[in-house]
Amino acid sequence: MSKERGGGMPSGTSTFVRHRARKRFADDAKSADVNGEQNSSQNRKKYKSFRIRTLSTIWMIAGFLFVLYMGHLYIWAMIVVLQIFMAREIFNLARAAQREEQLPGFRLLNWHFFFTAMVYVYGRFLSKQLVTTISSDKLLTKLFSGFIKYHMLICYFMYIAGFVWFILTLRKGLYHYQFAQYAWTHMILFVVFTQSAFTVANIFEGIIWFLLPASLIAINDIAAYIFGFFLGRTPLIKLSPKKTWEGFIGASITTVVSAFLLANWMGRSLWLTCPRKDLSTGWLECDPGPLFKAKYYTLQGWVPSWFPWQELVFLPVQNHALAFGLFASSIAPFGGFFASGFKRAFKIKDFGDSIPGHGGITDRMDCQMVMAVFSYIYYQSFIAPLNYSVADYLDQVCSL
Repeated sequence: MSKERGGGMPSGTSTFVRHRARKRFADDAKSADVNGEQNSSQNRKKYKSFRIRTLSTIWMIAGFLFVLYMGHLYIWAMIVVLQIFMAREIFNLARAAQREEQLPGFRLLNWHFFFTAMVYVYGRFLSKQLVTTISSDKLLTKLFSGFIKYHMLICYFMYIAGFVWFILTLRKGLYHYQFAQYAWTHMILFVVFTQSAFTVANIFEGIIWFLLPASLIAINDIAAYIFGFFLGRTPLIKLSPKKTWEGFIGASITTVVSAFLLANWMGRSLWLTCPRKDLSTGWLECDPGPLFKAKYYTLQGWVPSWFPWQELVFLPVQNHALAFGLFASSIAPFGGFFASGFKRAFKIKDFGDSIPGHGGITDRMDCQMVMAVFSYIYYQSFIAPLNYSVADYLDQVCSL
């Protein structure tokens, strides 16, 4: 008996082992509770962000539809406001407040260049509409005829005034910062006004050439977010860790299908398809052209007689819409990736906080920049009617 007792585990050691086991079990349970609370907190934050983003999207869409209803001139005004917000957000990225305290009026100089670029770009793109508008009024003709005739000269001297202003503000010890800001300002003007100018040009060719591309970018963005939110597992690109292949593929399919369907719906409205030849806000009447005239295809013999649709109605513009959908889903997102890399370079999450749940205006316009330029070039290359007669071509040939 004593041998058996001696060969067993001492009572003190057994108590210590049981104590360690209970402590380890308690620690594991506590760790599980902490992890559970963290996961629950992350899920709450995730769904709260989703709710805020959804509500912001709804009021943005509502405001956009109201401006759309008001017409071409109001859409142009909306774009100008967006430009100002975008420029302000990007100006602030490289701003050094301590240095600018030593340079009174330096920020005002940036806005002088911004206003100069605005006058030049919109004067060039909307010159025909401006001429048509003022030609019917003698007072307007007297006020704006000189501006139209000497537009380039006026813009040139506005720029030269800013250039001289910049030279006069140079301060010793701040040369590097000032020249960097000068270059930064010109880069901003190029980024902001390139896409905005093409967007405005698209609007006056017919709202559909602005609305369809812009809607496809919004649809692609929303679809990518929803598919990625619920199904996303595989990272798409390191520049934007939240982007997933599931979101990208789901958004691509949704965008192409939406492009085909939206073009059919938008192409039936004269308000959306008629070009605006002046700067008025009245109702439009025009011949929509062959792109917007329906073609009917019978399904008799292909479907049973009880099938509710015995014919399909297509608009030729739907073929072009597929190209817009493919570009919006495959190439335009790289504008967002570029913006992501840009923000990483400056170590910021968003360009601003103007839109709850979305960031700044620039965060929402990154893909729109790429899409607007493509839309204009595609329209001018494949859709816009040629305004040259045979005599014009012969003159060009004879001049060679």
